[in-house]
Amino acid sequence: MTDLEKKYLPTKLAGYVGFVVQAIVNNFLPILFIVFQDIYGLGYEKLGRLIVFNFATQLFIDLLTPKIVEKIGYRRASFLSQFTAFLGLCMMAVLPRVMENTYLGIVLSIMVYATGSGFMEVILSPMIEMLPTGNKSGNMAFLHSFYCWGQAFIIPITTLLVVVFGYENWPYIPLMWAVVPFLNMFSFLKVPIVEPDKEQKQSTLIELLKTPKFVIYMLMMLCAGASEIAMSQWASLFVQTALKIPKAVGDIVGPCVFALFMAGGRVAYAKFSKKVSFTRLLLWLNVICFVCYVMVAVCNVAALSLVFCALCGLSVSISWPGIYSAGARTFKTGGAIMFGVFAMCGDIGCAFGPWVIGIVAEYSNLNYGFLVAAIFPLIMVLCTVYLLKNKYCKNK
Repeated sequence: MTDLEKKYLPTKLAGYVGFVVQAIVNNFLPILFIVFQDIYGLGYEKLGRLIVFNFATQLFIDLLTPKIVEKIGYRRASFLSQFTAFLGLCMMAVLPRVMENTYLGIVLSIMVYATGSGFMEVILSPMIEMLPTGNKSGNMAFLHSFYCWGQAFIIPITTLLVVVFGYENWPYIPLMWAVVPFLNMFSFLKVPIVEPDKEQKQSTLIELLKTPKFVIYMLMMLCAGASEIAMSQWASLFVQTALKIPKAVGDIVGPCVFALFMAGGRVAYAKFSKKVSFTRLLLWLNVICFVCYVMVAVCNVAALSLVFCALCGLSVSISWPGIYSAGARTFKTGGAIMFGVFAMCGDIGCAFGPWVIGIVAEYSNLNYGFLVAAIFPLIMVLCTVYLLKNKYCKNK
């Protein structure tokens, strides 16, 4: 490790923990869906709407963050991201119990911690991208792998806590998770951070939108978010209700293995990114993703459904970080605006994908919901073929 890499190692570590925090706020709540069904009588549509509130808030923050970062810089924005995540998790432990409208209490808490997640989505990736280190594509994939490691850790721990505390004492769970952003917010006050050169001209949104490749990347980010989150958010409830598997087993074997496969894919890509064609790999992984969604929907064998659920994690592993890195290589002056738009599109997919499954499941079942959601990796396949056909991708 060079002296330069040692200097910025604390920055990377704070960023890694930041992605773990994002994994907490995006993944602990779906584990509690069956608790909310049992205690509060929430149906599939209302549960799906909670996911929409989460990612819709992140979407709104994605739009504001570039301007906020321009005003206060990456250091203060990073601190703010961790503080709002901490505050929202604490609110989740309190508001549903003290407010007459429990659902509104849950929603308000989600909106606060989703604010922190929205900040993290826009600022952490460019903050690591701007560090003067090599293999930026690999670094980006490795950074995003910590979201997966966090998800794989959070799912079984949250499941265990539900068993230990019982359904009635579920508010202790978000309170315990709030410790992570509370500790990490102080890290961002100390670690070395490279702020962008204010004199360097940054592309405007209009300039970026005039480029066909940027618009294609926007659509791909939307579908990448939908493909990843739709499976991970509903996998826990799916394996319990549709496959009749106990909650503790289902949470670990389904979404937890999904996260581990996704993490493994990102780490592998971080190591071999210089030796493979990103676009061609993205094409074949999304073909696999499409097959996984269809097979989860139609397969009646529980073990095979769980295999395809887990394999889906591998198939979506490089989409989000890979498009971020491809965009940074292609649009070198895109800056926070580019990352903000990509995050916005990804969060639209994150909100829309699970909601679609919830709506379809409300009027039929989860199997049909997953079948409809297969449209998202299919669109990714078509976009990737378009890029290859038109020779937009230079890194072959």
